[in-house]
Amino acid sequence: MDEAMAAPEALVAGWAEHRPAVFGVAYRLLGSVADAEDVVQDVWLRAAGADLGEVADLRAWLVTVAARRAYDILKSARVRRESYVGPWLPEPLLTGSDASEPVLVDESVGTAMLLVMERLSPPERVAFVLHDVFGVEFGQIAEVLGSSPAAARKLASRARRRVTEEREPAPLTRAERERLVTAFRAAYETGDLATLVSLMHPDAVYTTDGGGQVHAARKLIRGGQRIAGVLVRVGRRWAPNRIDLVEVGGEPALLFHRMGRVFAVDTFDFADGRIIAYRRVLNPEKLTHLQAVTPG
Repeated sequence: MDEAMAAPEALVAGWAEHRPAVFGVAYRLLGSVADAEDVVQDVWLRAAGADLGEVADLRAWLVTVAARRAYDILKSARVRRESYVGPWLPEPLLTGSDASEPVLVDESVGTAMLLVMERLSPPERVAFVLHDVFGVEFGQIAEVLGSSPAAARKLASRARRRVTEEREPAPLTRAERERLVTAFRAAYETGDLATLVSLMHPDAVYTTDGGGQVHAARKLIRGGQRIAGVLVRVGRRWAPNRIDLVEVGGEPALLFHRMGRVFAVDTFDFADGRIIAYRRVLNPEKLTHLQAVTPG
């Protein structure tokens, strides 16, 4: 029998309402769309087989179960990160009209924020995401972490302080960021070195994530002029068929197509009206979920 049919109607309706939060907490904790989808499936199976008659807040229960499962994955993922080939970037999550997964969008799903949270310990990350993003009480967070509520509170406070220190508010309006990304796309398509240099902050950093699956720089490239030169050379060698302006993690981003498939996703950070951080995901394993949901 189909699990959705076997589950009580109230659970089916509640699941439809709260599934985005389940996916959202898992993605924020793991930075992986594939792993987050696995967590969603695990949580549904757990919910369908549980007696939820005494559960007063279904959303909090589902989110907590998702966090517990994601926490287990996160602890093992830290070991895998150490052997990852080259820089690691989160899997790009489409959050605009072309998104395949509904997700609660705020700055905590942006690439820059996920990279900041990646530097937190797993317990800090869980406490911060559950409390500051999803409003879960510290008593429930303590159950996930196997700690006391006071310890969970301290973890969230420490994580919040680190996030505040490392992550500054976006200095530009959404329209200004879209204008810069659009100008970057035009310059990239035409190989306009001078314009690319003008769009790049002198202290810009370029990060590429190929995961050892495709050719990509395994070290950070620093300096706006140097980055612009690399982009012109790469653009000539690997000319895309199409570059789409999309939304990734709530921010304007670019989706590169070649031979009918997505082969790269670019995300950006800005400072002083220019691009200060430029990131490109090339690892095909991190782009699989985009192949069927990209703009036409």
